[in-house]
Order: sequence, then C-alpha cells, then structure tokens
Amino acid sequence: MSVIRQLQNNKKDMQQTRIHTLEMPELKSGEALLRISRLALTTNNVTYAAFGETPHLRYWDFFSTGDAEWFHMPAWGFAEVMDSTVDGLAKGERFYGFWPIASHLVMQPVRVSERGFYDGAEHRLELTSAYNQYQRISSDDAYRAESENYQMLLRPLFITSFMLADFLDDNAFFGARQVVISSASSKTAYGTAFCLEGNPAVQVIGLTSAGNTDFVQRLGCYRQALAYDQLASLDPSVPTLYVDFSGSASLRQQIHGHFKDALVYDCYAGSAQSHEYSKRDQTLAGPQPQPYFAPYQIKKRNADWGPAEVTRRFNEAQLAFINRVSDEQQPWMQVNEHDGIEAAKALAESLIKGDINPLEGHAVILD
Repeated sequence: MSVIRQLQNNKKDMQQTRIHTLEMPELKSGEALLRISRLALTTNNVTYAAFGETPHLRYWDFFSTGDAEWFHMPAWGFAEVMDSTVDGLAKGERFYGFWPIASHLVMQPVRVSERGFYDGAEHRLELTSAYNQYQRISSDDAYRAESENYQMLLRPLFITSFMLADFLDDNAFFGARQVVISSASSKTAYGTAFCLEGNPAVQVIGLTSAGNTDFVQRLGCYRQALAYDQLASLDPSVPTLYVDFSGSASLRQQIHGHFKDALVYDCYAGSAQSHEYSKRDQTLAGPQPQPYFAPYQIKKRNADWGPAEVTRRFNEAQLAFINRVSDEQQPWMQVNEHDGIEAAKALAESLIKGDINPLEGHAVILD
C-alpha cells in the first residue's frame, strides 16, 4: 500500500470524524514503518479522547495529525514491522502497544531490547512513558496468540483495574468498609471489582443503569448490584469509598449527599460520560474528588517490588481475568470483529454517542 489511512476526530466535536489519507513517506535513518494489524475500541478510547488536553495526560499529543483542529483517538492493539532502519527490529516482528487508528505508523524506536522498544519521537519524550513502550510478543509471558482480541481489549483496561485495586488496598481503603463503584458494567470497573473479590477488608457494590443490573449481578464479583435510583437503599452510616467511573456530576452530588461524613474518599477513575468529565463542583461536602492515574501506582510498585515482580503479578492476574471473561459457560464479554477503517469510523462514532452493550467488546481488524 502506497498510502497511510488515518481515522481522525474533530477537537471541537468528537463525533465528527474523517478518514484522512497521506502518502507513504520514505524512511529516514532511525525510523521503522509498522503496519497496524488489529485494535481494540472501547469506552476507554472515548476517555482518552475526552481527556485529550488534560495537562498530565495529553492524549491528543501522542500521534500528530498535522492539523490543529483534528486529533487521533489512540487505541491499544498489535502491529507488525513492515520496514526498518533500526538494528534489532526485523521485518515481520509483531508488537503490542499504543497506536493511532490508522493503517500504518512511522516510528523512531529507541532503547531496543529483548522486551521491545520505546518510541523516541521528539514530541513523545515529554509524554507519559508507559504509553511509549512497545512489547514484543515473542518475549511477553502473558501473550497467547488465540486470545489477541481479549488481550488488547482487556489489558490496557485491566492494568488500570489492577493498579487501582492495589492503590486502594495499599491505602487500607482510606478506612472504608465498602467500595461503591459507578458504571459497574464497564470493563475497567468490573476488572477492579474482580481484583477486590474476596478481599476481607471491604465489600464491593456496583451502581449501574437499570437495564444493566442483571448483567452486573451475574458477574459475581460485586457483593450487590444496584440501579442508580436505588442508591438511597444503602446504609448511609457505613464508611464508604466512592470509585467514579461514570463522570456524572449529578451522581457525584447524590453520593456525597447520601453518605455525608461517612464518605471517606472519592476516587475519580475515568469517565463513561465524556461530556461531563471536566465538571468539578467545589461545593461538594466531604472529600473532594481525587484523580487516579495508574502510572503513579505502577511507579510506586516498581520501587516497592521491582519491575519484574510487578510484571509477574500483573500477568498472573491478567490471565486469570481473561479466563474469567472468556469462559465459554458464562462469558462476560462477546467479541465483535469489525473489518477496515471505515468500520472503525462507524464504531468510534457509536461509542462516542454512548451506544454501548456491556456484553460486547469490539476489535477492529486492519490486516
């Protein structure tokens, strides 16, 4: 293919998308061309887009479009080396990592090792390094060829879930005896509940829309599943920690109003309602919402345990989570494959609108 095709979103209106085509450039010394093979699209991508200008996140800056009005919605997935001028990167090698929704990407691999490489493009050097690392599948102990779709759909969400559960446990749940999680049907939310399942310190309660309560209850990782309008049924005197995956300002107000002084911590973990993500009500009673950022806890645990042990623990938990989610008898998720960048365009627009079935995961095949 002599061109690169890219899916781009308008910064002023994420629902406005376009497919942009540009000529394939000649590789310079120190560059590699990777063909993007398959990507996972979930509400996580909408969160990336919604937080695109947030100073410590800057998701819009990872992949330049060359147009100030448009951005790339990044996604996790797999790509293969098509051409390379970099020692240690051979044609045909497959990597897992953070990509634009596009057919190809020209990269500047540095720190090439058995594990993989980092993209050393100048504009990425000041961005969060966790998103600049690309893993060789040949050295990934958690890689399973038959479950690539599950790995790319769940791994980037589950690292958030795994480290969030660890962060809460590491802080003794801030004195809480129960954890209330909003948007409980979202994959990152129930991944967190999965990691807390069986923890004797707290019980985990999922809040969700009325239509999803049966699904959330059947997952089995929540002690209780409640519709949002059933919040008042919870005992307001129990020390409670709120994990906010919904981003809903009105729900946050209800949580604070219901639990009052019993609310010990408000953890803002992400947004399934991107249009409300930037709202902060400084008049809230009790603890102010505190943003959670997985790389901070990863950095702490790398220092506490060492990177090898962090990876070992995460891989073990991730494989257990994938086994649970993909269980043939009672699957937590059905994977739908979408072929081509045009299908990715329609899917992205649907996700931004909130047309989401919690039972479905979406893989875009670009081969």
